[in-house]
Amino acid sequence: MDKKDRKKIEILRVLKEEGKLLTSAQIVEILHSAGVSYSERAVRMYLQSMDQEGLTQPQGRKGRIITPAGLRELQENDGGRGLGFLSAKIDRMTYRMTFDLPTCSGEVIVNMSILPVRDLLECLDDICRVFQHGYAMGEMVSLLRPGESWQGTVIPPGHVGFCTVCSVTFNGVLLKHGIPMLSRFSGLLELENSKPSRFTEIINYNATTVDPLAIFIRAGMTNYRDALRTGSGLIGAAFRELPDESRPRVEGIIERMEKIGLGGFLKFGLPNQSILGIPVSEGYVGAIVVGGLNPIAVLVEAGKPVFRSWAISGLMDYHKLFRYTELPARLREI
Repeated sequence: MDKKDRKKIEILRVLKEEGKLLTSAQIVEILHSAGVSYSERAVRMYLQSMDQEGLTQPQGRKGRIITPAGLRELQENDGGRGLGFLSAKIDRMTYRMTFDLPTCSGEVIVNMSILPVRDLLECLDDICRVFQHGYAMGEMVSLLRPGESWQGTVIPPGHVGFCTVCSVTFNGVLLKHGIPMLSRFSGLLELENSKPSRFTEIINYNATTVDPLAIFIRAGMTNYRDALRTGSGLIGAAFRELPDESRPRVEGIIERMEKIGLGGFLKFGLPNQSILGIPVSEGYVGAIVVGGLNPIAVLVEAGKPVFRSWAISGLMDYHKLFRYTELPARLREI
């Protein structure tokens, strides 16, 4: 199978697994979440070709569906493969990350969302409060201006690319220090009196191709408004495991990361002991890390449309990031 045919199969697989009408933008987002990077223009071209072949059927602006012929094509050529679980993408990005903590140089992993500038301005107070309360990954963000490109996608007029640090950055920093970090799942973390209480929903990384927090946020299942106002609500968080002997070193690394705006540990357990009712593997210690996409949930809860959003989107130089407190001034310049 040549490269062109493989791309067609990957697109058909997305249409089959989602089981609903999808636009080219939605297909690109799903592929990107699974670690497959295509531009929206390329996907549109492949879809038009597959329309002519009878493999897909357009349904106006609502998107496309896979046809019976497309299902047969997929069955004959897919070989039972999936897009690749999110856990594999986490490992790849962890390995590729170049950030060096001692020199504060190199690339970190970021999430990226395309948002209307006016909506970001309207929700800016609550977004900043998410950072102030420690419900976001660190304090660093970045903005991409209209016309700038990210992973093959151009930021449209009237919009910005809002980048937040991904919690997988912790994995990369610790790996550089010889400490492996096991990412188990993401979920909705219930807060009571501003303290972690329990996970109400979880999705294992090795059982999904799409970031769990993105799923929960899009479904409107978070509750940041109450978390910010009363201290009780639902926020996105992830569960990690580390070798128990590494705990003292990790605590020191966490402290150093917090000083440069890359904090995000909500709770650190004890060796071989469960944490918030979640059992920990023998020889490991559990940790709860805040979700990097969390600031975006504020917009969704306010009924604001998020044009596009990617978790674990790519690598960005640390020096292109700035403190969230600079957001108002930076947005006024756009």
